[in-house]
Amino acid sequence: MKLLNSSKVILFIILFLTSFFYVQAEEEVDIWKKNKQTKSNKPTTEKKLDDSNVYKANLKKNLNQQVQIQEEKFEEFEQAKLYGLYDPGENDFTINMWGNTGAEEFTSIIKRINKLKLSRSAEEIFIKTIFSNSYKPEKLSEEIFANIKINWLIDNNKEDLIEEFLKLNGEFVSKGRLIQYLVDRNIAKANIPDACKKVSFIDVKIKDPYLEKFKIYCLVFANKRNEAQLQYDLLKEQKLSNEFFDDKINYLLGLKEKDSGKVLDNNLLNFYLSSITVENFNYEPNDKTKKTIWDYLNASNLIKVENTEDVQKIIDLEKAANENKFDKNQIFEIYKQFKFDLNTLITANSAYRSLSGLESRALIYQKYLLAENIPSQLSYLFLLKDLFKKDKLSNVYSKFLSNKLENIKDKDIPEEYKETIAKNIVKEKEYQEGKIKFNDKILHRSKVLKYFIEDDYSKSKAAKDLKIVYKKIKKNKNYFFSAKDLAIVESLKKDGVKVTEDINFKKFAERYSVPKNLIDLANKNQKGYLALKIVEIIGEDEVKNLDSETIYFITNLLNQVNLYQIRNTIIASALPLRV
Repeated sequence: MKLLNSSKVILFIILFLTSFFYVQAEEEVDIWKKNKQTKSNKPTTEKKLDDSNVYKANLKKNLNQQVQIQEEKFEEFEQAKLYGLYDPGENDFTINMWGNTGAEEFTSIIKRINKLKLSRSAEEIFIKTIFSNSYKPEKLSEEIFANIKINWLIDNNKEDLIEEFLKLNGEFVSKGRLIQYLVDRNIAKANIPDACKKVSFIDVKIKDPYLEKFKIYCLVFANKRNEAQLQYDLLKEQKLSNEFFDDKINYLLGLKEKDSGKVLDNNLLNFYLSSITVENFNYEPNDKTKKTIWDYLNASNLIKVENTEDVQKIIDLEKAANENKFDKNQIFEIYKQFKFDLNTLITANSAYRSLSGLESRALIYQKYLLAENIPSQLSYLFLLKDLFKKDKLSNVYSKFLSNKLENIKDKDIPEEYKETIAKNIVKEKEYQEGKIKFNDKILHRSKVLKYFIEDDYSKSKAAKDLKIVYKKIKKNKNYFFSAKDLAIVESLKKDGVKVTEDINFKKFAERYSVPKNLIDLANKNQKGYLALKIVEIIGEDEVKNLDSETIYFITNLLNQVNLYQIRNTIIASALPLRV
């Protein structure tokens, strides 16, 4: 609103100044006309008077056209919708941050970034960039611009950011889709109370049949049957209901003793209503079953294998687990149910070869459970690994194997297994900040870094510390002034910190090059697009793992376009030594 008010003020000033010049021009014409009349009564005066009138008329017409253009531009800005999470100034962007970016180059880089599994560092910069409130790129539709943000939130399961987005933004394209995502995520967890809380995001402008139906069910769930009945009647009047929902809701409202028994799995709400209304509900998922339905079946414990002779069903569950649809731990519980005679268990080391893939995995797993010592357990665990790999089901087993290996104490591991075990332990990639250890013998790891990390670290303090640190490293004749050092000093100078004249910037900078295409973006002041290019460059790596030259040219570019907050994020992530 501040920006819109500023636009109104600017428009007023334009109108005032234009009117002022118009009045001046009008006065000049009047004086000129009066003087001509007193000096001569020749016929040519009438022509000049006519010219003057034409001049005034044209001037007035031009003024009106200018005012109309300004009004149209103002209306265009006023109607433009801003969707995001941050004020652009928070990260040194502007509301017109995409003004110099074409629609095609914007959508192209988004497509490339969406193919990457962004690191924590890259994702942080991406979120700050794409979710800053701003006008869309030229020639890109409002719908596409909004859906790019919405799709990313949904595809990356950003539930917290989605809730924040819904709280901070009013009406926007596909708002109902974001709400439905939150509803479905909680239904899939069999957490209906939390799913019903998301109904609060629905407003009168959203006429989404899916959400309206769920809202009615939530009233039934909360035992507000009269209110549910009223909402249901309105839904029918608006012709937003259907035969399936009528059947289920009438049964839940107690208006009929029994429902039709019909099961629908075309969406999660219909499937959920089926599961709570159909007597002796039984559903066999398959490879076409949606993941949200698999999640709900897992959370509600609705998948049971009571007969191990149903081999195909178990094989389908193994495949689903391999695709992260079915709980992997449940596969091993199913293996326990297989019945093998004593002789087969005793001779399992050879007997498994004559069995099917499923049966061989079940047999060796049971043999592992019966193993009495660590070497035997390890032997069966690694044999199981081969059996899963043979049928292309490694994803079912890798984490299970890792957990079992981690639980074995180092002192109990036979020497011949130590290297193999180390290779098979899966370490989750966790971003750990750690405590910073400053080293004043290395400029880019010295206490000077506090300027970029601590909010209350003054420029004068930074200048003083830089002088002290540089004095130390200057005494070391073997010290190499690295690209990381240059990134620090250039950034300090850019911020107005007093830098010692002994540091020869140009000499050090000659060692490194900045990609020309990125320099062109900086020269065109394409702040938003340049930030996305940096996200693409970082990609799946953490900033701290980038080489020195890449860190330098990234900070150099960010300095050129005054993106100080993102630059500080890069420096704080890449340069300090953390322990």
